[in-house]
Amino acid sequence: MSAVSEIIRCSNFAAIKHKDQRRKDKEGTPYINHPIGVANILTQEAGITDVAVIQVQCNISNKAALLHDTVEDTNTTFEEILDNFGEEVTGLVREVTDDKNLPKLERKQQQIDHAPHTSYKAKLVKLADKLYNLRDLNRCTPCGWQESRVKEYFQWAKKVVDGLKGTNQAMENSLDELFKERDIM
Repeated sequence: MSAVSEIIRCSNFAAIKHKDQRRKDKEGTPYINHPIGVANILTQEAGITDVAVIQVQCNISNKAALLHDTVEDTNTTFEEILDNFGEEVTGLVREVTDDKNLPKLERKQQQIDHAPHTSYKAKLVKLADKLYNLRDLNRCTPCGWQESRVKEYFQWAKKVVDGLKGTNQAMENSLDELFKERDIM
């Protein structure tokens, strides 16, 4: 199966899994926009634009980006990811999936603690995920969020991103600009 076919298959799987979910913005944006946006950041902003390079270096990362929230936010299991997309993608999804059985503050602290110790490809997905989420927060405050909560999210994201430094300069520069705009350095 070609790299393009695999990405489309993966996108379709994620779209089906997230079909009933919406972002927390006023518009109720379809949730699938998030994983597609994360994959887009990896291909368009992480400096990988050559199709051959994307097939070799980014194909697994893009699949993981598209699937990164399926286990965490839907009824998808790691076994289902394994059966459909193989061990490497499953491993990456596992690396970037929060344990929803833990309290929220503990999950957030684990992201900070684990960031420096994840694989290079998982770090790419995490950077793209944070970049997408922070841009989204700048675009529109989620329903029910006060400015103080947005600032707390930015401060927490900065701690996670600090543990991912040295992974991809383009994404890190974009994130630094967002933090600078918010006076979070």
